[in-house]
Amino acid sequence: MKKPLGLALVVIGSLVVAVLIFAAGLIFGQSNMFANRFRTQRINHPGYSIMDGYNMMGGFNTMASLGNNTSDDVNPLTVDQAKQAVEGYLKNLNNSDLELKEIMIFDNNAYARIVEKSTAIGAMELLVDPSTLSVYPEYGPNMMWNQKYGHMGGYGMLGGMFRKSSDSSQMSVTPEEALQIAQQYLDQQFPGYKTAADADPFYGYYTIDIMKDGRPTGMLSVNGYNGQVYLHTWHGAFIEMWE
Repeated sequence: MKKPLGLALVVIGSLVVAVLIFAAGLIFGQSNMFANRFRTQRINHPGYSIMDGYNMMGGFNTMASLGNNTSDDVNPLTVDQAKQAVEGYLKNLNNSDLELKEIMIFDNNAYARIVEKSTAIGAMELLVDPSTLSVYPEYGPNMMWNQKYGHMGGYGMLGGMFRKSSDSSQMSVTPEEALQIAQQYLDQQFPGYKTAADADPFYGYYTIDIMKDGRPTGMLSVNGYNGQVYLHTWHGAFIEMWE
């Protein structure tokens, strides 16, 4: 009787080990998928890192914001259409301190930069859908890093940083440093592309236009505290701009 019992125990033990190995493989695979989805790359700038822009709608497309992603099924918005939609959105917010400062028309959407009249600091970034004229907050830094108007309860959040801000001057990364970090990223990832001359400040980060041959092609953001770079990947090809 002892031999069958011992054999049964060996079989059961082998099955348990096999199940544990299979489960470990699943966990490892899922962790790698997560890491790849939100991968961060180090650049040669002390304390700063790069995040490829995750479009929150289905995956990475790092070249999309540089004009290589086009949408043929919907006609792009005009500046007037985008302005009318955004101004209607701002009216519903009932905040007289907010004003439309800039519109950029891309073939995938229209981008709008909203600033505070009283401070000239960027308040929020908005997108306008060309098929429905719906206006909604932009993905990425506008939601994650915007400490005053973002969707994280008024707090910026990334890399363990939770900090309430009332003034963009409190950011430890200066506009000049943000431009330097952004250019270093472009030199490594997209040689030949340049930053615009200015870094637009928001509450917790900067947004910077990406230029090619003197013409905007997209944009990226730089965190104002840890210098992380986030490439906007959802715009498509640039068409025109209004300021």
